[in-house]
Order: sequence, then C-alpha cells, then structure tokens
Amino acid sequence: MTTHTTQVHLAAAETELTIEPAHGCRIASLKVRGTELLRQGEKYGSFVMVPWCGRTDRGRVVNGGETYHLPVTDGPHAMHGLARAAAWQTVRMNERSAAFTYELGMADPWPWPGTVTQVIEVAEDGGGVTLALGVETIGDSFPAQVGWHPWFLRNLGQGGQDVRIDFSPEWQEERGDDELPTGRRIDPRPGPWDDCFGMPDGVDVTLTWPGELELKVVSRSAEWVVIYDKQETAVCVEPQSGPPNGLNTDPRLVTPIEPLEIATTWSWKVLA
Repeated sequence: MTTHTTQVHLAAAETELTIEPAHGCRIASLKVRGTELLRQGEKYGSFVMVPWCGRTDRGRVVNGGETYHLPVTDGPHAMHGLARAAAWQTVRMNERSAAFTYELGMADPWPWPGTVTQVIEVAEDGGGVTLALGVETIGDSFPAQVGWHPWFLRNLGQGGQDVRIDFSPEWQEERGDDELPTGRRIDPRPGPWDDCFGMPDGVDVTLTWPGELELKVVSRSAEWVVIYDKQETAVCVEPQSGPPNGLNTDPRLVTPIEPLEIATTWSWKVLA
C-alpha cells in the first residue's frame, strides 16, 4: 500500500536511521551507538541524485537530435537532479527496510515519464546499510544518471580527530573553469577536492575517524565517485552511475527492457 509518510525509522542492533520521504527521500539521520554520522539540516543528510548527478551543462540535454532544457540551479548549470526536492511515496516498510517511489515527468520539468524506486535496508547486525536505486521508463527511452550525495560529518563531536579519506581511483576527471569535466582523464591529484574520479572495478572508499569509527562506501555497480571535502563541517563521498554532465558526454539509456539500476553499501566498525 502506498502512503505519504512524514518520517520512516529503521533500526537494528545499535544503528538507527531516519528517512524523510516527503523531503526527497533523504536520509536525515544515521546514528551508530547514539553517534550521528551525517550533517544535520535541510540541505544535508544524504540525498538521492536522479535523473542526473552533479552539474549538467547549462541545463541542456541532447537526446535523439533534440535539445531539452532543465532548470538551472547552480550558476549556469542544472544541479543534482530533481528528486532531492520532491515528495516520494512509501510503498513498503518494516523494522529494517523500506521501499519508496517517485514518478519522473509528472510534476517536474523532465521530458520523459518514468518511475524511480529506492530501497533502503539496515543490516540485521546493525553493521551497515544498503541503498538501491532503479529507474524505469513508462514510455520512450531516455538518458539518466543516479547516485547518492551523503554529507558525512568531518568530526563526530566526541573529542576525536577529523575524518580521513582513503581511496585509489584509476583516474580523475579533469575539471574545467566551468566546473564541468573537460573530457580528459588525468592522474589523481591531492585534495582538497570537488572532483569526480573513475573506479572501473567499483567504488571503494574508506572514511576513518581515528580511534572512533571506520566506514566503507562500496558500490560494485558504480564506476564514478565524486569526493567533496572543501566544507569545514562535512565531507561527501558520492557513488554515481556517470560523471557530471554525463547525460551529454556518457549517456546511459533507460529502455523498456533495460532499467538503470545501482546499489551501494555503507558498512562500519566501531574502533573505540
């Protein structure tokens, strides 16, 4: 049964997770042993990026020789998709898992109708959470991207050290003056970052708060990850199905026989 739920609470062992379906199906809170891992606030937590990730060049998408215009929200560009500000519907929930849907092209300025599904499940032992996204067309084929944008706290507020980010990408997408990838793949550079990296064997990033917690962000179905660590209070590790502006440069078509599907698992262990 479909419901319009204000908040959905999932829990297992010493892990508690709060989702706000009416607020972009955002994970508003993730607590492990009572410690909050996500930055709090209307724009933060962890939100879904769909039907595109990051910046799309001047809001323009070319598909089948036609040019479509998306709402510009970040300087000259369209940013982070449409679903993060939309109301999703809760279609299933129990103590540890829930499923949600969002209809593309109904009340938003997306030219193709489709259905987005997100399933969130907390591990039985409370040691992680799995997020899965799917995009299906209910008409014509169309290009799409999906991903997640979590804001992990830089410091957990328990008197410990700031988080450390460890990963080994194969390449970095060179970023131009317009903040979009230039199309050149370069050797990974040291941070701070607001950059997209290629991990063709799947995203694998480790966040460590020394002496407190180690958290791994893994996705075998995503080959790109954006790392953003220029904010004082939080860092972002964003698994996604394509690079910024990928609707134009690396389109992945959603067809009636081939939906776009992606999943990520966040798993952790307490170090204290």
